[in-house]
Amino acid sequence: QVQLVESGGGSVQTGASLRLSCAASGRTVSRTTMGWFRQALGKEREFVAAIAWSGGTTYYADSVKGRFTISRDNAKNTVYLQMNSLKPEDTAVYYCATSTTTYSVRDPPRYDHWGQGTQVTVSS
Repeated sequence: QVQLVESGGGSVQTGASLRLSCAASGRTVSRTTMGWFRQALGKEREFVAAIAWSGGTTYYADSVKGRFTISRDNAKNTVYLQMNSLKPEDTAVYYCATSTTTYSVRDPPRYDHWGQGTQVTVSS
């Protein structure tokens, strides 16, 4: 079983930066795809970014491309999401997740384990 714990969320103003971390325990996740999703109040969970186990391939939602960067440190069993130029529409609970697949990485059902989420609030 894998446990995922997100951290780094907070309340910031438009244009600020935050770095989210997701620490995995219980089993190594070095061979899994790891992703970040977010869910705003009253909306469905949506894909934000994902990274292949090697770290060589990354995927981004169009809405965050060029502003967010996903990375991972397999030695630390941790994945990161650097978020720059934050906008009010980025306000959501951010979740990390792991998947044993390397396809359809934008689809939440492909992910097996989820963290509890961390709140990001961006005010104008």
